Amino acid sequence: MAAMSAFTVKLPDGSPLELPDGATGAVAAAAIGPRLAKDALGIRVDGELRDLAAPLPAGAEIAIVTAKSRGAEADDALWLIRHDAAHVMATAVTELWPGTRVSIGPPIADGFYYDFEFPDGQGPTEADLERIEAKMREHIAADEPFERSELPAADAIERFRSEDQPYKVELISDLVRDEGVEEVSLYRNGPFTDLCRGPHA
Repeated sequence: MAAMSAFTVKLPDGSPLELPDGATGAVAAAAIGPRLAKDALGIRVDGELRDLAAPLPAGAEIAIVTAKSRGAEADDALWLIRHDAAHVMATAVTELWPGTRVSIGPPIADGFYYDFEFPDGQGPTEADLERIEAKMREHIAADEPFERSELPAADAIERFRSEDQPYKVELISDLVRDEGVEEVSLYRNGPFTDLCRGPHA
């Protein structure tokens, strides 16, 4: 039986870490230690923040991001948590108000937001914030993973058009026209799927 091939990446202290071919950020964190694997939120690969599920290139410089990270990685951890929270909020809102149209929802310097268009005659009031938070807690407790998928832009446009999400159709169409994008990425958490570049924790 042929031996598995391996490759090496470089840790922040400069030491090498040998990994099996096709290893992801999650595999690298586990190779360093079980506690790090449990605490890992994301990974910096040659300076770029990525999902733990992304395959690693040979020779890359990597740094695992956790909630206890310091320096630039601490900013990464907060950004990932806020990005996840934004999508969880959108999940809650679209469940509480079916037919809601979703626009953009990024993490920002002091939190996160999503732009929504609610069905006629509907929409939250300040009194509904507790309902939204309670629904978010349900999804957090369910520990729903963020799953990335990629598909041709034309297929994504048809998908969001069929779901009556015109803002997503417009965003993808703009990416195709302005940047020549041929493929886009989606992230699913629980019942909610959105157009998103990522990464997520």
